[in-house]
Amino acid sequence: MSGVTGNQRKIVKHPGHYIREAMKGREWLQRDLAFILGVPEQSVNLILSGKRNVSPEMALALAAAFDTSRDFFANLQQAYDLAVARPPDPKVAMRARMQSRYPVREMARRGWISASSHVPLDEQFMRLFDVPFADEIPYLAGSAHRGRYEERQVPPADLAWSFRVRQIAKSLPGPRYSEAALRGALVELEQLLLAPEHVRHVPRRLSDCGVRFIVVEKLPGANSDGVCLWLGPDAPAIGMTTRRDNIENFWFVLRHEVEHVLNGDGKNIEVIDRLDGEQASATNPSLSEQERRANAAAAGFCVPAATIDSFMVRHKPHYDEKDVLAFAATHRRHPGLIVAYLQKRMERPDYMARQLVKVRNFLLPHATVDGWGHVAPVSL
Repeated sequence: MSGVTGNQRKIVKHPGHYIREAMKGREWLQRDLAFILGVPEQSVNLILSGKRNVSPEMALALAAAFDTSRDFFANLQQAYDLAVARPPDPKVAMRARMQSRYPVREMARRGWISASSHVPLDEQFMRLFDVPFADEIPYLAGSAHRGRYEERQVPPADLAWSFRVRQIAKSLPGPRYSEAALRGALVELEQLLLAPEHVRHVPRRLSDCGVRFIVVEKLPGANSDGVCLWLGPDAPAIGMTTRRDNIENFWFVLRHEVEHVLNGDGKNIEVIDRLDGEQASATNPSLSEQERRANAAAAGFCVPAATIDSFMVRHKPHYDEKDVLAFAATHRRHPGLIVAYLQKRMERPDYMARQLVKVRNFLLPHATVDGWGHVAPVSL
Protein backbone atom coordinates (compact mmCIF):
# COMPACT_ATOMS: atom_id res chain seq x y z
CA MET A 1 0.00 0.00 0.00
CA SER A 2 1.43 3.36 -0.99
CA GLY A 3 2.05 6.01 1.60
CA VAL A 4 1.46 8.90 -0.81
CA THR A 5 -1.74 10.91 -1.30
CA GLY A 6 -3.53 11.59 -4.58
CA ASN A 7 -2.37 15.23 -4.54
CA GLN A 8 1.24 14.12 -4.12
CA ARG A 9 0.88 11.75 -7.09
CA LYS A 10 -0.23 14.68 -9.26
CA ILE A 11 2.75 16.75 -8.19
CA VAL A 12 5.41 14.06 -8.47
CA LYS A 13 4.81 11.95 -11.58
CA HIS A 14 6.51 8.88 -12.94
CA PRO A 15 9.47 9.62 -15.27
CA GLY A 16 7.45 8.08 -18.11
CA HIS A 17 5.23 11.16 -18.10
CA TYR A 18 8.17 13.47 -18.77
CA ILE A 19 9.60 11.13 -21.40
CA ARG A 20 6.29 11.28 -23.28
CA GLU A 21 6.36 15.09 -23.13
CA ALA A 22 9.89 15.12 -24.53
CA MET A 23 8.85 12.70 -27.31
CA LYS A 24 5.96 14.96 -28.31
CA GLY A 25 8.34 17.87 -28.72
CA ARG A 26 10.38 15.82 -31.12
CA GLU A 27 7.40 14.09 -32.72
CA TRP A 28 8.84 10.68 -31.86
CA LEU A 29 6.76 7.54 -31.59
CA GLN A 30 7.44 4.70 -29.18
CA ARG A 31 9.07 2.71 -31.94
CA ASP A 32 11.29 5.68 -32.74
CA LEU A 33 12.56 5.94 -29.16
CA ALA A 34 12.98 2.17 -28.97
CA PHE A 35 15.09 2.28 -32.13
CA ILE A 36 17.22 5.13 -30.76
CA LEU A 37 17.78 3.35 -27.46
CA GLY A 38 18.32 -0.01 -29.05
CA VAL A 39 15.73 -1.78 -26.89
CA PRO A 40 12.44 -3.61 -27.61
CA GLU A 41 9.43 -1.35 -28.03
CA GLN A 42 7.71 -3.21 -25.19
CA SER A 43 10.44 -2.00 -22.80
CA VAL A 44 9.74 1.60 -23.76
CA ASN A 45 5.99 1.05 -23.40
CA LEU A 46 6.38 -0.23 -19.83
CA ILE A 47 8.36 2.87 -18.84
CA LEU A 48 5.97 5.30 -20.55
CA SER A 49 2.99 3.66 -18.84
CA GLY A 50 4.67 3.87 -15.42
CA LYS A 51 4.85 0.10 -15.02
CA ARG A 52 8.65 -0.06 -15.04
CA ASN A 53 11.12 2.23 -13.32
CA VAL A 54 14.02 3.90 -15.06
CA SER A 55 17.19 1.97 -14.25
CA PRO A 56 20.53 3.82 -13.91
CA GLU A 57 21.59 2.42 -17.30
CA MET A 58 18.35 3.54 -18.93
CA ALA A 59 18.66 6.98 -17.31
CA LEU A 60 22.05 7.43 -18.96
CA ALA A 61 20.72 6.22 -22.31
CA LEU A 62 17.72 8.58 -22.14
CA ALA A 63 20.00 11.50 -21.25
CA ALA A 64 22.06 10.77 -24.39
CA ALA A 65 18.92 10.39 -26.52
CA PHE A 66 17.39 13.68 -25.40
CA ASP A 67 20.73 15.50 -25.06
CA THR A 68 20.23 16.46 -21.42
CA SER A 69 22.09 16.08 -18.12
CA ARG A 70 23.09 12.54 -17.25
CA ASP A 71 21.39 13.00 -13.85
CA PHE A 72 18.09 14.34 -15.18
CA PHE A 73 16.12 11.11 -15.56
CA ALA A 74 17.81 9.48 -12.56
CA ASN A 75 16.67 12.42 -10.40
CA LEU A 76 13.12 12.14 -11.76
CA GLN A 77 13.05 8.47 -10.78
CA GLN A 78 14.46 9.17 -7.32
CA ALA A 79 11.91 11.93 -6.66
CA TYR A 80 9.09 9.60 -7.71
CA ASP A 81 10.38 6.71 -5.59
CA LEU A 82 10.53 8.92 -2.48
CA ALA A 83 7.06 10.29 -3.13
CA VAL A 84 5.44 6.86 -3.34
CA ALA A 85 7.53 5.19 -0.63
CA ARG A 86 5.76 4.03 2.50
CA PRO A 87 6.23 6.60 5.29
CA PRO A 88 8.62 5.35 8.01
CA ASP A 89 7.25 4.19 11.30
CA PRO A 90 7.06 7.39 13.40
CA LYS A 91 8.59 5.41 16.26
CA VAL A 92 11.88 5.24 14.33
CA ALA A 93 12.58 8.88 15.20
CA MET A 94 11.52 8.25 18.80
CA ARG A 95 13.88 5.28 19.10
CA ALA A 96 16.69 7.36 17.63
CA ARG A 97 16.10 10.07 20.27
CA MET A 98 16.05 7.39 22.97
CA GLN A 99 19.39 5.99 21.83
CA SER A 100 20.94 9.46 21.64
CA ARG A 101 19.96 10.18 25.25
CA TYR A 102 19.92 6.85 27.04
CA PRO A 103 22.19 3.76 26.90
CA VAL A 104 19.41 1.70 25.32
CA ARG A 105 21.51 -1.32 24.41
CA GLU A 106 22.93 -1.56 27.95
CA MET A 107 19.44 -1.17 29.41
CA ALA A 108 18.32 -4.05 27.18
CA ARG A 109 21.32 -6.15 28.21
CA ARG A 110 20.46 -5.52 31.85
CA GLY A 111 16.84 -6.60 31.29
CA TRP A 112 15.30 -3.17 31.94
CA ILE A 113 13.79 -3.21 28.48
CA SER A 114 13.56 -5.87 25.75
CA ALA A 115 14.27 -5.22 22.08
CA SER A 116 12.58 -8.52 21.20
CA SER A 117 9.46 -7.98 23.30
CA HIS A 118 6.04 -7.67 21.67
CA VAL A 119 5.68 -4.49 23.72
CA PRO A 120 6.97 -1.50 21.67
CA LEU A 121 10.13 0.14 22.97
CA ASP A 122 8.47 3.49 23.61
CA GLU A 123 5.81 1.78 25.73
CA GLN A 124 8.51 0.06 27.77
CA PHE A 125 10.17 3.44 28.35
CA MET A 126 6.80 4.90 29.36
CA ARG A 127 6.45 2.14 31.94
CA LEU A 128 9.98 2.64 33.24
CA PHE A 129 9.50 6.40 33.62
CA ASP A 130 5.88 6.04 34.73
CA VAL A 131 4.43 8.48 32.18
CA PRO A 132 1.23 8.09 30.11
CA PHE A 133 2.60 9.38 26.80
CA ALA A 134 5.85 8.84 24.89
CA ASP A 135 6.50 12.57 24.51
CA GLU A 136 6.58 12.86 28.31
CA ILE A 137 9.62 10.59 28.65
CA PRO A 138 12.27 12.83 30.27
CA TYR A 139 14.98 14.31 28.06
CA LEU A 140 13.23 13.43 24.79
CA ALA A 141 12.20 16.21 22.39
CA GLY A 142 8.79 17.60 23.23
CA SER A 143 8.87 16.22 26.75
CA ALA A 144 6.66 18.17 29.12
CA HIS A 145 8.96 17.19 32.01
CA ARG A 146 12.28 17.78 30.31
CA GLY A 147 13.08 21.06 32.07
CA ARG A 148 12.81 19.83 35.64
CA TYR A 149 15.62 17.32 35.14
CA GLU A 150 17.83 19.46 32.92
CA GLU A 151 17.64 22.30 35.44
CA ARG A 152 18.83 19.89 38.14
CA GLN A 153 21.57 18.68 35.77
CA VAL A 154 20.70 15.02 36.28
CA PRO A 155 22.38 13.05 33.47
CA PRO A 156 19.93 10.79 31.59
CA ALA A 157 21.76 7.61 32.60
CA ASP A 158 21.50 8.55 36.28
CA LEU A 159 17.85 9.46 35.82
CA ALA A 160 17.08 6.11 34.18
CA TRP A 161 18.88 4.40 37.07
CA SER A 162 16.73 6.21 39.65
CA PHE A 163 13.53 5.26 37.84
CA ARG A 164 14.68 1.64 37.79
CA VAL A 165 15.03 1.90 41.56
CA ARG A 166 11.49 3.28 41.71
CA GLN A 167 10.17 0.55 39.43
CA ILE A 168 11.65 -2.17 41.62
CA ALA A 169 10.60 -0.48 44.86
CA LYS A 170 6.97 -0.45 43.67
CA SER A 171 7.09 -4.25 43.37
CA LEU A 172 8.28 -4.73 46.97
CA PRO A 173 5.88 -5.23 49.86
CA GLY A 174 6.64 -3.49 53.12
CA PRO A 175 5.12 -2.18 56.34
CA ARG A 176 4.03 1.41 56.72
CA TYR A 177 6.93 3.78 57.26
CA SER A 178 7.64 4.88 60.83
CA GLU A 179 9.94 7.83 61.42
CA ALA A 180 10.27 6.90 65.08
CA ALA A 181 11.32 3.37 64.16
CA LEU A 182 13.91 4.67 61.69
CA ARG A 183 15.40 7.05 64.24
CA GLY A 184 15.59 4.16 66.70
CA ALA A 185 17.20 1.96 64.05
CA LEU A 186 20.08 4.42 63.75
CA VAL A 187 21.33 3.22 67.12
CA GLU A 188 21.29 -0.37 65.83
CA LEU A 189 22.92 0.61 62.55
CA GLU A 190 25.75 2.30 64.42
CA GLN A 191 26.51 -1.02 66.08
CA LEU A 192 27.15 -2.47 62.60
CA LEU A 193 30.06 -0.15 61.82
CA LEU A 194 32.66 -2.41 63.34
CA ALA A 195 32.92 -5.13 60.67
CA PRO A 196 32.36 -5.11 56.88
CA GLU A 197 30.20 -8.25 56.95
CA HIS A 198 27.68 -6.51 59.18
CA VAL A 199 26.31 -4.59 56.18
CA ARG A 200 24.21 -7.68 55.43
CA HIS A 201 21.85 -6.65 58.23
CA VAL A 202 21.02 -3.26 56.68
CA PRO A 203 18.20 -4.32 54.31
CA ARG A 204 16.27 -6.05 57.11
CA ARG A 205 16.73 -3.16 59.56
CA LEU A 206 15.41 -0.65 57.02
CA SER A 207 12.54 -2.89 55.94
CA ASP A 208 11.38 -3.20 59.53
CA CYS A 209 11.03 0.60 59.58
CA GLY A 210 9.04 0.66 56.32
CA VAL A 211 11.94 1.78 54.13
CA ARG A 212 12.44 -0.17 50.91
CA PHE A 213 16.13 -0.68 50.15
CA ILE A 214 17.35 -1.56 46.64
CA VAL A 215 20.85 -1.94 45.19
CA VAL A 216 20.98 -1.27 41.43
CA GLU A 217 24.20 -1.38 39.47
CA LYS A 218 24.90 1.92 37.77
CA LEU A 219 24.68 2.35 34.00
CA PRO A 220 27.77 3.23 31.95
CA GLY A 221 28.48 6.94 32.21
CA ALA A 222 26.36 7.32 35.34
CA ASN A 223 27.87 8.56 38.59
CA SER A 224 25.10 8.44 41.15
CA ASP A 225 25.73 6.93 44.56
CA GLY A 226 22.22 6.97 45.98
CA VAL A 227 18.64 8.13 45.66
CA CYS A 228 15.83 8.91 48.08
CA LEU A 229 12.32 8.69 46.68
CA TRP A 230 8.79 8.16 47.91
CA LEU A 231 6.12 5.88 46.46
CA GLY A 232 3.56 7.54 48.71
CA PRO A 233 3.41 9.56 51.92
CA ASP A 234 4.21 6.46 54.00
CA ALA A 235 6.44 4.54 51.56
CA PRO A 236 10.02 5.84 51.21
CA ALA A 237 12.69 3.99 49.28
CA ILE A 238 16.48 4.20 49.21
CA GLY A 239 18.51 3.10 46.22
CA MET A 240 22.27 2.69 46.10
CA THR A 241 24.80 1.83 43.37
CA THR A 242 27.83 0.92 45.54
CA ARG A 243 29.86 2.19 42.57
CA ARG A 244 32.75 2.94 44.93
CA ASP A 245 32.84 -0.32 46.79
CA ASN A 246 34.39 0.40 50.15
CA ILE A 247 33.14 0.41 53.70
CA GLU A 248 33.29 4.16 54.26
CA ASN A 249 31.46 5.05 51.08
CA PHE A 250 28.72 2.52 51.80
CA TRP A 251 27.96 3.87 55.26
CA PHE A 252 28.30 7.52 54.24
CA VAL A 253 25.88 7.15 51.32
CA LEU A 254 23.44 5.06 53.34
CA ARG A 255 23.33 7.52 56.27
CA HIS A 256 23.03 10.42 53.82
CA GLU A 257 19.95 8.86 52.22
CA VAL A 258 18.48 7.92 55.60
CA GLU A 259 18.73 11.59 56.59
CA HIS A 260 16.80 12.53 53.46
CA VAL A 261 14.08 10.09 54.47
CA LEU A 262 13.95 11.39 58.04
CA ASN A 263 13.62 14.96 56.77
CA GLY A 264 10.96 14.05 54.20
CA ASP A 265 13.20 15.07 51.32
CA GLY A 266 12.31 13.74 47.88
CA LYS A 267 8.54 13.56 48.36
CA ASN A 268 7.85 15.84 45.41
CA ILE A 269 10.73 14.76 43.22
CA GLU A 270 13.40 12.13 43.86
CA VAL A 271 16.73 13.24 45.35
CA ILE A 272 19.55 11.73 43.28
CA ASP A 273 22.96 12.03 44.92
CA ARG A 274 26.53 11.91 43.72
CA LEU A 275 28.57 12.00 46.90
CA ASP A 276 32.22 12.55 46.19
CA GLY A 277 34.55 15.52 46.58
CA GLU A 278 32.75 18.76 47.38
CA GLN A 279 29.40 17.04 46.85
CA ALA A 280 30.01 15.26 50.16
CA SER A 281 30.84 18.43 52.08
CA ALA A 282 28.71 19.72 54.93
CA THR A 283 29.91 23.29 54.39
CA ASN A 284 29.93 23.74 50.61
CA PRO A 285 27.80 26.87 50.02
CA SER A 286 26.91 25.75 46.51
CA LEU A 287 24.94 22.82 47.90
CA SER A 288 21.34 23.08 49.06
CA GLU A 289 20.55 23.14 52.75
CA GLN A 290 19.07 19.65 52.59
CA GLU A 291 22.27 18.28 51.03
CA ARG A 292 24.55 19.97 53.57
CA ARG A 293 22.34 18.64 56.37
CA ALA A 294 22.46 15.10 54.97
CA ASN A 295 26.24 15.30 54.49
CA ALA A 296 26.74 16.46 58.07
CA ALA A 297 24.60 13.61 59.39
CA ALA A 298 26.52 11.07 57.32
CA ALA A 299 29.94 12.38 58.34
CA GLY A 300 29.04 12.45 62.02
CA PHE A 301 27.64 8.94 61.83
CA CYS A 302 30.79 7.48 60.28
CA VAL A 303 33.26 9.38 62.46
CA PRO A 304 32.21 11.69 65.30
CA ALA A 305 33.89 14.96 64.31
CA ALA A 306 34.90 16.14 67.79
CA THR A 307 36.66 12.92 68.70
CA ILE A 308 38.56 12.53 65.42
CA ASP A 309 39.65 16.17 65.46
CA SER A 310 40.94 15.71 68.99
CA PHE A 311 42.83 12.61 67.85
CA MET A 312 44.44 14.51 64.99
CA VAL A 313 45.55 17.35 67.27
CA ARG A 314 47.15 14.90 69.70
CA HIS A 315 49.03 12.92 67.07
CA LYS A 316 49.83 15.55 64.49
CA PRO A 317 51.80 15.41 62.21
CA HIS A 318 52.28 11.61 62.26
CA TYR A 319 49.40 9.17 62.50
CA ASP A 320 50.81 5.74 63.22
CA GLU A 321 48.74 2.77 62.15
CA LYS A 322 48.65 1.34 65.65
CA ASP A 323 47.18 4.59 66.97
CA VAL A 324 44.54 4.66 64.22
CA LEU A 325 43.58 1.05 64.90
CA ALA A 326 43.36 1.72 68.64
CA PHE A 327 41.20 4.80 68.05
CA ALA A 328 38.88 2.82 65.75
CA ALA A 329 38.51 0.01 68.28
CA THR A 330 37.78 2.46 71.10
CA HIS A 331 34.96 4.06 69.13
CA ARG A 332 33.74 0.74 67.72
CA ARG A 333 34.35 1.69 64.11
CA HIS A 334 36.04 -0.25 61.40
CA PRO A 335 39.46 1.35 60.74
CA GLY A 336 38.40 2.08 57.16
CA LEU A 337 35.97 4.74 58.40
CA ILE A 338 38.75 6.53 60.29
CA VAL A 339 41.25 6.12 57.45
CA ALA A 340 38.86 7.65 54.90
CA TYR A 341 38.46 10.72 57.10
CA LEU A 342 42.22 11.07 57.55
CA GLN A 343 42.84 10.63 53.84
CA LYS A 344 40.57 13.56 53.06
CA ARG A 345 42.05 15.78 55.75
CA MET A 346 45.63 14.99 54.74
CA GLU A 347 44.87 14.81 51.01
CA ARG A 348 46.59 11.43 51.05
CA PRO A 349 44.42 8.86 49.17
CA ASP A 350 47.23 6.31 49.58
CA TYR A 351 47.30 6.50 53.37
CA MET A 352 46.45 3.05 54.85
CA ALA A 353 44.33 2.44 51.75
CA ARG A 354 44.10 -1.29 52.42
CA GLN A 355 41.73 -0.53 55.29
CA LEU A 356 39.06 0.66 52.84
CA VAL A 357 37.75 -2.86 52.45
CA LYS A 358 35.02 -3.87 50.03
CA VAL A 359 31.54 -4.65 51.33
CA ARG A 360 29.35 -5.26 48.28
CA ASN A 361 29.75 -9.03 48.32
CA PHE A 362 28.52 -9.11 51.92
CA LEU A 363 25.50 -6.97 51.03
CA LEU A 364 24.14 -8.35 47.76
CA PRO A 365 22.98 -11.79 48.98
CA HIS A 366 20.74 -10.10 51.54
CA ALA A 367 19.36 -7.17 49.50
CA THR A 368 16.99 -6.64 46.60
CA VAL A 369 19.51 -6.41 43.76
CA ASP A 370 19.46 -5.48 40.10
CA GLY A 371 22.74 -5.82 38.25
CA TRP A 372 25.99 -7.79 38.36
CA GLY A 373 24.28 -10.53 36.33
CA HIS A 374 21.03 -10.45 38.32
CA VAL A 375 17.76 -8.96 37.01
CA ALA A 376 15.14 -7.93 39.53
CA PRO A 377 11.82 -9.70 38.75
CA VAL A 378 9.70 -6.76 37.59
CA SER A 379 7.40 -6.73 34.58
CA LEU A 380 8.49 -4.91 31.42
